[in-house]
This record gives sequence, C-alpha cells and structure tokens, in this order.
Amino acid sequence: MRDLAGYILKRGLWMVLTLWVVYSISFALMRSVPGNPFSSERGMPPAIELQMKARYNLDAPIMQQYVDILKGIVFRGDMGWSYKLEDYSVNQVIAEGFPVSASLAIFALVFALILGITAGVISAVYRRTPADTALMMAAVLGIAVPNFVIASIAILLFVFMLQLFPAAGWGTLSQIALPALCLGMPIAAYIARLTRTGMLETMTKDHVRTAFAKGLPRHKVITRHVLPGALLPVVSYLGPAVARVLTGSVVLEKIFALPGMGSHFINAALQRDYTVAMGMVLIYTVLLFVMNTLVDITYSIIDPRVKLQ
Repeated sequence: MRDLAGYILKRGLWMVLTLWVVYSISFALMRSVPGNPFSSERGMPPAIELQMKARYNLDAPIMQQYVDILKGIVFRGDMGWSYKLEDYSVNQVIAEGFPVSASLAIFALVFALILGITAGVISAVYRRTPADTALMMAAVLGIAVPNFVIASIAILLFVFMLQLFPAAGWGTLSQIALPALCLGMPIAAYIARLTRTGMLETMTKDHVRTAFAKGLPRHKVITRHVLPGALLPVVSYLGPAVARVLTGSVVLEKIFALPGMGSHFINAALQRDYTVAMGMVLIYTVLLFVMNTLVDITYSIIDPRVKLQ
C-alpha cells in the first residue's frame, strides 16, 4: 500500500511538470502563428479589433499573457473565456463536451475489448484454420484502414443503403452505436492480434501442459490458465488505446456531428480560439496521463512479479 501511495504521488508530480511543459509549448506555438483570433474577421474596423484584443488581454505583452493564463489555471482552475463562443467559458465548453466524448470512448473501448479478445481467442484456439486466417486478415485490414475511412464506408452502408442507424445526432443508443463501432474497430484489431499472440505463447507454458495432462476440459484450461496470462499485453496496450480513442474521436465527432470535445477542438484550431484549444490540449494530456497510470497499476495487480517503480 505504501508503494502504491508513493507511486501515485510521484506520478502526480510528473503530471504537474508535464502539464506545465505542454502548456508552455502550446502557448508558444499558438502565438507564433501570424495574426490573432480577430484578424480573420471580415470587415472588422481596426478600432473594433483593438477593443476586442483589449477585452481578452491580447494587447498585453506575451509574457504577461503567459503568466496571467497560467495563474488562472493553477489558482482558480479557470481557463478563461472563449474568443468565438460568446458568453461561454472554456470550463463550460469542456463540461458540455466531455460527457459526449467520454461516452463515445467508453462504448468504443468496451466494443473493442469484447470483439478483440473474442476474435483473438478463437484465432488462437483454431490456429491455422480458415477461421484463424479470416480473423487475422480482418485484423490486418482494421489496423491498416484509418477510422475516418471506416466511418465513411459505414455511413454509406448502414445509414444510406440499409438505413439501420441515423446519420448524426446524439442522445440515443442508435446514435452512439455507429460512431463507437467505427472508433473501436482499429483498436479491436490490435487487441485481437495481441490476444492471439499471448494465447499461443501462454499455451506452451508448463502449467498449461500440466492442466491438459490432468484431463481438465479445454474451455476450463483456456479460461483459468491461458487467458489471464495472455491478457497482460492487452492491459499494456490499453494506455495507447486510450490515446487512439481520444485522437480518433476528434475526427469522428466532426464526421458524425457529435457535440463532444473533438468538435470544439477542431473548431478552436481553425478559428484560432486560443483558450478553448489550450483547454482541450490540457484535458487530453490529463486523461492520457491518468489512464497510463491506471494501466500500470492494473498490470502490477494482474502480475505480482511487476513492481511499481
């Protein structure tokens, strides 16, 4: 328990340092682009542009802007006001978009785990059979094809041709099912390959051969002795899988017109909405850091030989 507390404390300190570095780099990159959030407004008189810059403190020196925004985030948890969404703070934008993105990510990960582990187990148990070949070919295809291409094909097939799902929107299971399937498909392909490889490696272990020699039923040997060891690579992959879910959802939310953080992120980047873009980058960084920490802790629980450093 003491090791776990110390590990979490160290990871927390590293997260603070990482957030500061990400904030500094993002701030520098945003300000290095020529222009400002209001310079692209058509026909805006120079006096009005100056007033808008003064309202959002964009007329202050760069270092003062850097310090003021950082102080607001650290001491008040306030990321400022959106430059493009009138009367909306960044905190409000995140509060409205996060539940949508989180729901999409959870559905996609659950789908990927169920489909990927099932396909990997079947492929390993029936090795060198047509089922194994078909599943691994599908896995290679799922890894190679980007999820936005999968989404385009799925929309043509399931929305316009078969009319099984709505084209866009949010709030019902039918509206979340198709984007979650498209987002989770590449992850399911990776998990299937990892599960198959882990299963084949674990099945050569002495304790598994002993279990078969004792006459235990095949399904019991697989579920009790093979599968737990085979899932360790899958657990390790969950950290990068979360990263793929978050980055993939940015595009898919735009394709399916979902009101999540990804849509706000793209709009903020295109419209130079500095505060919203910064807030999204920091939130994504926190989510990735927390998920990687949880994966490390889970791995040490599953395999006691792994010690938290």
